[in-house]
Amino acid sequence: MRSFLAAFVFALASMAAFADAPVESFADDIARFVAADRAAMPAPGGVVFVGSSSIRFWDTLERDFPFVHIVKRGFGGSTLADATRYADRIVIPYVPSLVVLYAGDNDLAAGHTARQVFDDYVAFVARVRRDRPAQKIAFVAIKPSPARAALTGAARDANERIRRYAERDAGLFFVDVFAPMLGADGTPRTELFGPDGLHLNADGYALWRALLEPVLRRPAK
Repeated sequence: MRSFLAAFVFALASMAAFADAPVESFADDIARFVAADRAAMPAPGGVVFVGSSSIRFWDTLERDFPFVHIVKRGFGGSTLADATRYADRIVIPYVPSLVVLYAGDNDLAAGHTARQVFDDYVAFVARVRRDRPAQKIAFVAIKPSPARAALTGAARDANERIRRYAERDAGLFFVDVFAPMLGADGTPRTELFGPDGLHLNADGYALWRALLEPVLRRPAK
């Protein structure tokens, strides 16, 4: 019995260490962003795209929105809490006209509930607005994907909570990519994804571009 308990405690400790590991793994990404800023700080008033790999892998981002200055700050595997943790380094210093945030996908995959995802979104908004009270923020809905089809319901729940919250604030926008990425049968559209069934292909990003463009073209007030 003692050996079983010892093994169980060790397993829990190992799991905790693994859960914390991604925070450290982002150090190189953040250091790279900071070094780039030291070399050439982006001009204020641009649009910051921050979040997980769906932002990081958006290779055509600047070409898709040539009418605004893009500051791309995606780091793969990150969560909403990570975006909040590093906001003082990769969001706030740019004095952006708009922040576009995509995160929550990895949160759900890690076992977070829809309510936890919502709370972490609210925490991100609060952190950014602590320094920039009037900051406009657009949240790109958590996408449904074939690889994480089992999480479709949780993503829908989290998105709906965030949508309702954003509707009460004129400076918050909810960009619904969730519904357009579902087929008539209610399952994720496989033609929008690469071979891994998780990351978007060119067609997926083309859809996101079309849905995001009206928000990016919205006149500043």
